Amino acid sequence: MNFIKNNAAGILLCLAIAIPSWFLGKLFPIIGGAIISILAGMVVTLFIKDKRNFEKGIKFTSKKILQWAVVLLGFGMNLNVILQIGRQSLPIIICTITVSLLIAYFLHKALKIPDKISTLIGVGSSICGGSAIAATAPVIDADDEEVAQAISVIFFFNVIAAVIFPTLGSLLGFSQTDGYAFGVFAGTAINDTSSVTAAASTWDSMYGLGAFTLDTAVTVKLTRTLAIIPITLVLAFIRTRKAKQSKDSGKFSMKQIFPFFILYFVAASVITTVCVSAGVDIAAFTPLKELSKFFIVLAMAAIGLNTNIVKLVKTGGKPIFLGLCCWIGITVVSLVLQHFLGIW
Repeated sequence: MNFIKNNAAGILLCLAIAIPSWFLGKLFPIIGGAIISILAGMVVTLFIKDKRNFEKGIKFTSKKILQWAVVLLGFGMNLNVILQIGRQSLPIIICTITVSLLIAYFLHKALKIPDKISTLIGVGSSICGGSAIAATAPVIDADDEEVAQAISVIFFFNVIAAVIFPTLGSLLGFSQTDGYAFGVFAGTAINDTSSVTAAASTWDSMYGLGAFTLDTAVTVKLTRTLAIIPITLVLAFIRTRKAKQSKDSGKFSMKQIFPFFILYFVAASVITTVCVSAGVDIAAFTPLKELSKFFIVLAMAAIGLNTNIVKLVKTGGKPIFLGLCCWIGITVVSLVLQHFLGIW
């Protein structure tokens, strides 16, 4: 009863924003419900003078619900399919992730961009956008404004990529008789699933390829998503080591920040793989995948409610430049390696 009393108002407010945002995201998939929700939350919070009754529910939604979303994401992962198709793109995935993280690190040092923002943008750009940011934020103890800023930057370049990549692919001479090369390109160089889907579907429509490009791109994208596991574990280790070197080392342990929800994400992936191998239709897990997406939209509403949009705009220059550099770096590396490996 205490949980309901303390959290109900904030959760209901988040739901009031998330539900219409979810449906609007279905109407405008290139934008997506998560971005609509976070922007709506930023606007709504301007009109709430006293948030004390909502604070606990908003915090619960932005932290716990976000972690549950990552766990449920695992039910969309058939590891057999991912390892079979995704392994062909594995060298490209590893290199694009490495380049993005290195760019984020060096620009963080050179431009004195806050380390948590740099980490979130680097990880979000290189792995899977909002899902990677959702998984990383609790590990590095990023606040809601930092999460909102990182997601906004990622979204901006996602939309650009979804719009221009099909035309870019045509100009570069990607095969128009099958969608494999463009599917690998979209899956490795665009980080958010909705934008990957938009770009790949456009290529399929342009050249009458059915859903071949889309299937390839989504599989490659899901392979990238698995990088959440080592990245979060490494970040947890780094944070623990730094804490041990600080004055409060005696009060800090790995157990405090270990991303246990990532283990549940792995367990969900294994359950899905075992069940599908035993003959269960992968479509049986669709409701859980959809719930994961809705939980992300719900958590984004909470993050928006905790974000000062004026401050976000004023401090956005350097993070946007960082996101641009990561995006260009990933795109160039993907194209170069595809050419080198004979895919394009």
